[in-house]
Amino acid sequence: MPGKLLYAQSGGVTAVINTSAAAVIATARAHGVRAYAARNGILGVLREDLIDTGKESAAALRALAHTPGGAFGSCRYKLKAPEADPAAYARLIEVMAAHDVRYFLYNGGNDSADTALKISAYAKRSGHELICVGVPKTVDNDLAVTDTSPGFGSVAKYTALSVLEASIDVASMAESSTKVFILEVMGRHAGWIAAAAGLAAQAPDDAPHLILFPEIAFDETAFLARVKATVER
Repeated sequence: MPGKLLYAQSGGVTAVINTSAAAVIATARAHGVRAYAARNGILGVLREDLIDTGKESAAALRALAHTPGGAFGSCRYKLKAPEADPAAYARLIEVMAAHDVRYFLYNGGNDSADTALKISAYAKRSGHELICVGVPKTVDNDLAVTDTSPGFGSVAKYTALSVLEASIDVASMAESSTKVFILEVMGRHAGWIAAAAGLAAQAPDDAPHLILFPEIAFDETAFLARVKATVER
């Protein structure tokens, strides 16, 4: 299908979200498709604040793949249902039609995938040919029908190293001071990152000694008893 591609980043950025961006832009170039990037996610589309990535050199694109943060800016902005905010959807289609955008790729988590779905359905009803794709991104690794999300691996490594470093510090002070250290990680309803803390353990009794998962209801009494028994052991 002729037309241009629009890419945007959404939600909390990961260490590798720009790698996904570079891949999208490079693939578009390989197929002769002009690619735009919206500044600050879907807000950039609403404001018609678009970056023409075709003006960037091949060297800049290669560097983008190794750049931390979100190069184009991200946002936390959840679109309401079309019935609740028809003006926003009409504006999105207006901007895309003005720039002949026929492909919209939204790089984010579950909410971003939901946004892509809503825009796709609205575009179909409005008669604007548009292919919408949710590009996976979330450190929580909790995307529906997605085996592994880009970003989870880097956070898994970070979490394991943080636990290892903290355990060495606690071991140094445990004789007369701190004996318990609690590390809270991201994950919301998914325990993948918490589980990754276990990578720090090289022997059976290494930290982390206890891992709590959001999928399992928290029992304060049982938890405190296990902490006490672990410290005593």
